Amino acid sequence: MSQSRNGDGEGAGEHPASDRFEEDVLALVPALRRYARCLVRSDPDGEDLLQDCVEKVLSRRAQWRGVNLRAWAFTIMTNLGRNRHRYVTMHPQVALDEDLGLQAEDHESDPLERSRLERALNGLSTENRSVLMLVVIEGYRYQDVAEMMAIPIGTVMSRLSRARRQLAEAMKDDNVISMRRPK
Repeated sequence: MSQSRNGDGEGAGEHPASDRFEEDVLALVPALRRYARCLVRSDPDGEDLLQDCVEKVLSRRAQWRGVNLRAWAFTIMTNLGRNRHRYVTMHPQVALDEDLGLQAEDHESDPLERSRLERALNGLSTENRSVLMLVVIEGYRYQDVAEMMAIPIGTVMSRLSRARRQLAEAMKDDNVISMRRPK
């Protein structure tokens, strides 16, 4: 069974939408960036993972079957993230002084709420956080996530349920008291 790269029977020769491929990949970068940061729990490492993913997507263009570029790119990101996690686990590194006072200003309207959410998300396991991000933030269906992560759909549903429950508990337990004006 031979499937063309663009799905319309023109597999030989140049992809008719060759000018669009790079544009389509570029349009995926914000979503891939969010997912990369979710996978590695670090902005700099997330940027490295994003760069590796985009490089792999562009260099492996001939392997794309023309069906769903977004799902293909997220699958590549998932696999790169797993490989990176395995490598880091097997080859632990000693971090140099991470706080050099060079952190960018945060212009969020409520930095406390953002840091609470970030702590809660980082408290989730990598597997649960990945499923939560793909379903809730990126809007993928359970079946799509199951295929991307090469796990059964029931596992997707249970990981999502656990992630939501753990996130709700973590946000509830943070006990931030709102300040009220005295009468």
